[in-house]
Amino acid sequence: MRLQKYCSENGLASRRKAEEYIKKGWIKVNGRVVTELGTKIDPENDRVELCLKAKQEQQRFNYVLLNKPTGYVTNLPQSGEKEAKELLPANFRDLNPVGRLDKDSEGLLLFTNDGVVAHRLSSPAFEHDKEYEVTVDKPIASGVLAKYRRGLVILGEKTKPVEVIKLRGTTYTFILREGKNRQIRRMANKFHYRVLKLKRTRLWRLNLGNLKTGQHRSLSNKEREELLATLKT
Repeated sequence: MRLQKYCSENGLASRRKAEEYIKKGWIKVNGRVVTELGTKIDPENDRVELCLKAKQEQQRFNYVLLNKPTGYVTNLPQSGEKEAKELLPANFRDLNPVGRLDKDSEGLLLFTNDGVVAHRLSSPAFEHDKEYEVTVDKPIASGVLAKYRRGLVILGEKTKPVEVIKLRGTTYTFILREGKNRQIRRMANKFHYRVLKLKRTRLWRLNLGNLKTGQHRSLSNKEREELLATLKT
């Protein structure tokens, strides 16, 4: 297995960042510094570790939560569109969003420069929860809810089972363990429901809480420690 792939799959660094560390001589294999990108290792027998400089750099990673309002795109804004990171202070605008929320959706959006955490939270392979509060134009029939919970085909692929809980009236909690493009809206449209409001309230164990629309905050020390202990070990 290539060294950078091993680093990515084992939470040491993203593949791109691992390549950077290798070039800088910041990764050791069996106690010896490696500087060649093509280096292959035996995952069962070789010991891979980051050098001190790589560890110090990783301590500078930032994790910022934003309560995104509607009307802002997550990335790649077209002419005249507003990008969500514009709501962050200038010193955080080099951070990247984890996943996406479409222009008409609101709620929790995590920004970070930690590629490993971003990958592990957004990749469907890791099945981390994404929780949404969804209001539609009429009550969802029990038969449709059953189909959501079993999974159904959209965009030519079957979705993973979705947990759906009625909150009140025509408002429901949807818990996804993947994130297909506009998945909830497409699921609703498939059975002729119209989404009136879609708000992400949780990503993994990170909750929106009482963070006001358009406001941001850095993760608390406790949240950061739990995030790193769970996703980077």
